[in-house]
Amino acid sequence: MKLCVTGGAGYIGSVVAQMLIDEGHDVCILDNLSTGHKSALPEGTRLVKGDIRDDASLDDALDDGVEAVLHFAALSIVEDSVAHPLTYFDNNVGGTLSILKAMNRLGIKRFVVSSSAAVYGAPNALPIEETAPRRPTNPYGHSKLCVETMLEASKRAWDLRYVSLRYFNAGGSTEKHGEHHDPESHLIPIVLDVAAGRRKAFDVFGDDYDTPDGTCIRDYIHIHDLATAHVLALGAMEKRNFSGVLNLGSEEGFSVLEVIETAERVTGTTIARIIGERRAGDPPGLLASSRRAEEVLGWKKSHSSLEEIIQSAHEWRTRNPDGYPD
Repeated sequence: MKLCVTGGAGYIGSVVAQMLIDEGHDVCILDNLSTGHKSALPEGTRLVKGDIRDDASLDDALDDGVEAVLHFAALSIVEDSVAHPLTYFDNNVGGTLSILKAMNRLGIKRFVVSSSAAVYGAPNALPIEETAPRRPTNPYGHSKLCVETMLEASKRAWDLRYVSLRYFNAGGSTEKHGEHHDPESHLIPIVLDVAAGRRKAFDVFGDDYDTPDGTCIRDYIHIHDLATAHVLALGAMEKRNFSGVLNLGSEEGFSVLEVIETAERVTGTTIARIIGERRAGDPPGLLASSRRAEEVLGWKKSHSSLEEIIQSAHEWRTRNPDGYPD
């Protein structure tokens, strides 16, 4: 297939693009490289350096023959979204709107989008099913919910087929691709920075939650398993005419302290930690039910033990101590 991957120079997008190339697809990447890395682009892809809100860039990327779009070009830092909500709505909602308008104009009717567990907010029950109430607690989550609303309406209006994949916590690395953000906000790479001596200590936001060790529990999934689900989503739209939302998680939760302790075993170092106050808006636990994704996609997780996630991330960062060079 001829495919367009937006945000394909980023953490998740680059791994998905590599997997698509490995499977023989023709892949164009649209990325403004504001948070992505040119050296993360898989060999064999065509780069259109441009913005998803720019019609000329979209026309270039969605040239004749593109059959589906996989969309990863979003801003995703919760705290930043609270400080700069309009920036998040402009990029995440406005950018997706621009893509959908271009797709409608060009007759492209298949769309895979990275959504987020942030659409749920603080859940009433665990594990979270796709039918759980959507009550986001921050502008980032609201922006993802707006995108899902647009997709539902587009399906009714012009027969768009879409799969919106609600991620929980992606982690780990592949041989070629790893996690490199600036600034870094994700737990596992920050913990590994402390282990490597790049940071003095890890800040634990609260140890008085109603969990076994008092710290927040989260659901982690390996980037390889996450990418596999996107490839399978293309097939589900084509073979099953599926449209809708699916959770992607490991269905197993780990606390912040469990992540730190696992990283200590993997790296063979002691990781200093500082216990601080709770962070506003952090629910005690987030745990996904991925049963629906397994049924619809035929998806099987194969790399998502916490040890394997952290081990792969550690190996990539050892080979690439400064991350990507550009």
